[in-house]
Amino acid sequence: MHLFLKKNISKENFFNILMVLFPFSFIAGNMIININILFLIIPTFLIFYKEIINLKYYFLDKIIFVFFLFILITGIINDYYFYLNGFEWRGFFPTIVKSILFFKYLMIYISIRILIEKQIVNFKPFFISCSLASIFVCFDIFFQFWNGVDIFGYEKVGTGRKLAGPFGDEQIAGGFIQRFSIFSFFLFSLFYDEKFKKSAKFLIPLLFLIFTLGIILSGNRMPLLLFVFLVFLVLLFQKNLRKILFVFLIILPLFFTLVLNLNSEVRTNFNNFYKQVSQMVLIIYDKNSIDEKTPLYFKQFESFHGTWLMNKYIGGGIKNFRYYCHVNPKSKNTDFKCNMHPHNYFLEILTETGLIGFSLILIIFSTVIYLTLIKKYFLKSSLNNNKIIVPFIFLFLVEIFPLKSTGSFFTTNNASFLFLIMSILIALARKQYLIENKN
Repeated sequence: MHLFLKKNISKENFFNILMVLFPFSFIAGNMIININILFLIIPTFLIFYKEIINLKYYFLDKIIFVFFLFILITGIINDYYFYLNGFEWRGFFPTIVKSILFFKYLMIYISIRILIEKQIVNFKPFFISCSLASIFVCFDIFFQFWNGVDIFGYEKVGTGRKLAGPFGDEQIAGGFIQRFSIFSFFLFSLFYDEKFKKSAKFLIPLLFLIFTLGIILSGNRMPLLLFVFLVFLVLLFQKNLRKILFVFLIILPLFFTLVLNLNSEVRTNFNNFYKQVSQMVLIIYDKNSIDEKTPLYFKQFESFHGTWLMNKYIGGGIKNFRYYCHVNPKSKNTDFKCNMHPHNYFLEILTETGLIGFSLILIIFSTVIYLTLIKKYFLKSSLNNNKIIVPFIFLFLVEIFPLKSTGSFFTTNNASFLFLIMSILIALARKQYLIENKN
């Protein structure tokens, strides 16, 4: 607190600077994300410790607490198993350590809720920051496409079929654009007057094309599908943006076809994706068709079942899929492929926290959807007039979409984004609930 007074920095400015830095910290890497999280958590708990102690916790809050506590419990049980079986090479109770470190996302949840309820968070700079970060990544990819290196000197990885831009050798640029670009579609309608809203009719379609091209050139196929799904949700629920974006959804297939025909690497990348999806559809109808030609991703999905059966109810502990998969008796089969995780949030949660953890996360996600999407669009509530919450609802739905392939749920990048979005969603819904009850 003395720091703010000495440097003449208000609490509002300090926390809003941290919020503004969030999208750029995702570009900078996991270490910067963690530093940003710590800078947000520690001052919040020091300044608002009384409010945190007296904070009213609802049903959803309690389920979230139980979920984190259960992660620690299953970590203790699994590390005890490893200890009894002489697996000291895994380190000093590593699952317990990872489970305790994962509690930072619970602290993020509490911090965000306090900051929003205290009306400290200003969403306009956050929306601007997300928009600028998305545009920056797109233009860095364009620069890398034409020059072979991005502005930081990162070269194309491999044949250049996938462009990572500022992410170096991590091919996640498309996912970043898909996650953060949506805020630019709402920026003008939420925070600017009629003069700027008129400009939005031209800027939003232009941004839409920039983001689409950026994702296509990134080579990340699933983010492109999710981006289209995200735009579809906007069209479905937001009348004010429907006219602007509908025309460009019609143009999108033509634009996509043009890019495919002009660039052989992009064409090869998406043709391979089409073949893999086609093979997976055939495998679903013909279970006996799994062989050496089966796509690697499908083999990794398939490996989850035997791994889950080893710890059906409590799971194997977070980030332990990589261990249990290899000691699975089925792993001796040459067609059985193990990886660090099963490439799907729900399958990973099921294998690493079991049926109990999986049930808890389903309750959490379902409750969030009811408190936000259902109340916003299908029930009469004061949330009907809340416009800030809209992009967070859509992002949350896309992030937990059950049929997509994903990175690990428990990694810094994915967990930070999901809990940030979910925390803001719940905090906005609770704040609106408090306003509704005061009236």
